[in-house]
Amino acid sequence: MDNLTLPQQIERMDLDRLRAYSENLDFYNGAQWPGRSRRGERRLTFNYSRAFIDKVTSYLMVDTGFSIEPWDGSPEASERAKEVENTLLEVYEANNLQQLDFDTELDTSILGDGAYKVTWDAEEQRVRVSAPDVQGIYVWWVGDDVTQVRRVASRYKLSAEEVELLYGIKVPGPGLNGRRSESTVVEVWTTGSLEIWIDNALHQQRPNPYGFIPFLIFPNIREPKKFWGISDIPAIIEPARELNRAFSQLSMILELSGNPIAVLENVEDAQDIAVEPGAVWELPDRARAYLLDLLQGGGVKLHTDFINLVYRALHDLSESPRTSFGDNRQGLSGVALEMELNPLIQKIRRKRLIRTAVYRHRIQMILKILVRKQGRALGPVRTRIVWGPILPQDRSRLIQDEEVLVRTGIHSRRRAMENLGIPDPDGELARLKQEAINGTEPRSPSPV
Repeated sequence: MDNLTLPQQIERMDLDRLRAYSENLDFYNGAQWPGRSRRGERRLTFNYSRAFIDKVTSYLMVDTGFSIEPWDGSPEASERAKEVENTLLEVYEANNLQQLDFDTELDTSILGDGAYKVTWDAEEQRVRVSAPDVQGIYVWWVGDDVTQVRRVASRYKLSAEEVELLYGIKVPGPGLNGRRSESTVVEVWTTGSLEIWIDNALHQQRPNPYGFIPFLIFPNIREPKKFWGISDIPAIIEPARELNRAFSQLSMILELSGNPIAVLENVEDAQDIAVEPGAVWELPDRARAYLLDLLQGGGVKLHTDFINLVYRALHDLSESPRTSFGDNRQGLSGVALEMELNPLIQKIRRKRLIRTAVYRHRIQMILKILVRKQGRALGPVRTRIVWGPILPQDRSRLIQDEEVLVRTGIHSRRRAMENLGIPDPDGELARLKQEAINGTEPRSPSPV
């Protein structure tokens, strides 16, 4: 390994991790049967893995946002917090981060790891937030402390035109097959330097323009003492495959029962045996003929009972009860519904614990770049990540609860507005204040 360049080294790194990424992605996309199919074998695929991951991601990412709060109670701190929040809102809107976060979360649940990259776009003079493919990310950390990342490499492909446009390097023209060649680009970041390798040759080496590694690599679910995370896919692979097998077997049985099989006993040779209404068969002495009934003795019920058992195991292992799909035939409400959905709630809370730290760190990176590139004195502020409710909410009851909390001084009107999902609490408070000045506010305004 000592004689190999860094791009050559990473080609031999993390092979098991990358193989697991590929297998998880294939399974999510419906490639769920192992091996090649036999001739005439029926293979039905019910892609519950996609349904579970899409559902959990939707629950997780509902009404996500952030709030910037003053560092202290001074008017200067409040004004500074408002300025920082408005600045971050511009960055979020310019990068469409709500959609990017949802797509990244979906990818993270499938693969087991996710990544963000926060950089400065010199051409557009703004912060750019992207989500590079974690299948091209390689990480080195300090000793046995996986929380201290010391180097990150990002590998990706560029066409010949893109390489020439971005780096001024001409890639050899089309080969014998007429296809334009591609180049492999590897960015290697440390806190002090940036190296750019193109096709295994060092093209650039310069100081890190940010003073920190502009990558955020995080796990889907953290495995203790490990840097890389755990995908949601492996837990449901076996029950999903067994469910596909059971459905395929039952489908074959039902098809055969609809096309009866004629059974002849003590017959050495038979021709033109038609299974149809009014058919007449000529049989020799001591011969016997009948139709094979594959459904007799409750055979179908045995299959359906087994399918229900596998189906229950699938929901248990995915921590997504049937109720999370809207099946509430028992009429559960309130505490009973929360207890029914408790496995899903706990799973989402584990994920949100990780994502909260990631989104806070990403905001810090955005602010550092703005200070460095624009010289803006944004000052210290407190960042709070806002998560939407997992369970359905009675909005009327929620408004009443917030009204009591504001009236008793437990929290502010601004916090109440955030909890109610109002996107711009400061703007709404300003409009309320202006209405009060203009005398257009309602006679009995709500404290919220």
